[in-house]
Amino acid sequence: MGAEVKLYKKLKAKTPKIIWNRVENLAIPGMPDLLGYNTSGHFFTVELKVTKGKKLKFSPHQIAFHVTHPNNTFILAETLDPRASNRFHLYRGSCIMELEPAGLELEACCLGLDACNLFFEKLGA
Repeated sequence: MGAEVKLYKKLKAKTPKIIWNRVENLAIPGMPDLLGYNTSGHFFTVELKVTKGKKLKFSPHQIAFHVTHPNNTFILAETLDPRASNRFHLYRGSCIMELEPAGLELEACCLGLDACNLFFEKLGA
C-alpha cells in the first residue's frame, strides 16, 4: 500500500462526518486526490502529500490546478520524520506557490488530524 493511500485511510478514520471520494483521474492532470463533502453541504478537494522531511514536491499540473482553483482546495501533508513535533499539516491550495519552496516550514491552517477534522466539518457553515 502506497504512502498516500495510508494517509487517506488515517484521514478517513479521523473524519467520520466527511464523505470522501478518491479521485483517480487520468483525464484531468493535477486533479487533487480527494473530493470531500461535509454535513453543511460543502464540497472541497484535498491533495495528499507524504514526505520524509520538510520539502514537498508538486507537478506543474498540480500547481496549475491550485492556482486556477484557489478556493475550497487544500493540501494535506504528512511527514514521516520521527523527530517532527507535528506530523500532519493542512494548507489552503491558494498558498501552493509559497508551499513548494518553503515546505512544512510554511505556517499551516491547522496541525494534526483532529484539527483537520474540525476544520473540514466547519467549512461553509
